[in-house]
Amino acid sequence: MLPAVWDLFETHVFPAASTGELFNPYRDRRDDLDVPEAPTHRRDNLRRYLSCFDEPPRLFLLLEAPGPWGCRFSGVPVTSESQLTDPDFPIGGTATSQKDVPITEYSASIFWRVLQPHFPHFFVWNSLPLHPHDADDPLSIRTPRRSEVRDWHDLLRGVLDALDPDRTVGVGRKGERALDEVGADPTYVRHPSQGGANKFEAGMKSIVAEMDLGT
Repeated sequence: MLPAVWDLFETHVFPAASTGELFNPYRDRRDDLDVPEAPTHRRDNLRRYLSCFDEPPRLFLLLEAPGPWGCRFSGVPVTSESQLTDPDFPIGGTATSQKDVPITEYSASIFWRVLQPHFPHFFVWNSLPLHPHDADDPLSIRTPRRSEVRDWHDLLRGVLDALDPDRTVGVGRKGERALDEVGADPTYVRHPSQGGANKFEAGMKSIVAEMDLGT
């Protein structure tokens, strides 16, 4: 269950207030987008993710931030609500959007196609756990400001201290930079979005083989 990590999330992530450009999916909801108990469901989805781990995994992966079609609604990093509601997916969960069909996300599909055989031997998290969006568009995605990411460095250090992984990987340059800034000595792997799927797959397969990560 990784209780030390859950305690960090309860203390630092769940109470954080949303702003005009940052949305906390674990605390807040929008009447026009989310089901009534959405934050509760997303916290429970995250708990189910952590419950998959009997012991701290050896590999830690860091991405940038929740996207509007993935973690924004699922509560689980680089995971869609469509995946959480698939009985063949290793993490179960509840959809929280008002869509008739659970939302899918391209990057999440690539990520889990490559790495699902090795779960739960890795842990994935975001350098910024809130969804960064444009002020006038709650379902947009914007690049987080460096100051916004740095506001969460203490949490990142705490998660790394709790997990003590053998290796850290920045999936995308933003994840790499955040890990580097907290002294984690990361390996860089291309993010699967925007034409990066093949390089992401090659990079992760190389790391998995080097670590003999197992299935």
